[in-house]
Amino acid sequence: MSDLNVPQLQLPRFDIRLQRDADGSVRLWDILREKWIVVTPEEWVRQHFVNYLINYCGFPRSMMANEVGLVLNGTKRRCDTVIYTRSMQPLCIVEYKRPSVKITREVFDQIARYNSVIYAPYLIVSNGLTHYCCQFTGSTYRFLPSIPSYDHMQKPKM
Repeated sequence: MSDLNVPQLQLPRFDIRLQRDADGSVRLWDILREKWIVVTPEEWVRQHFVNYLINYCGFPRSMMANEVGLVLNGTKRRCDTVIYTRSMQPLCIVEYKRPSVKITREVFDQIARYNSVIYAPYLIVSNGLTHYCCQFTGSTYRFLPSIPSYDHMQKPKM
């Protein structure tokens, strides 16, 4: 599928499973949802970032879920990816944007609103080109220099 027009990302490449439907649309295999998903720029970022978390940061696939529903102020919303502790408590929320979308305060406001329902100690935002991770400590967020490993995120904080 060399004609697939997808952006170059600042994430490791991997062998992504693709298929072309009879109508010409292209789908990719989402390993977390275990189903074929239409390729969009945001979905392309999601799949590459999930691959990065699993294969480079040690996040167990079994502790991750895509498109997790929540209710915020009476409205149904979806978190792009939620990562759980081994005891199934929310550990991290990940929000993806297409590469053409700049990561702004509004993007962080969106994920912070989701976190007012989920209460995860870590938040990650990525557009595939830039990635930010912050840790929620009490009432403030502290930006981290890099994305910690899964084991590091689970260590008790002093």
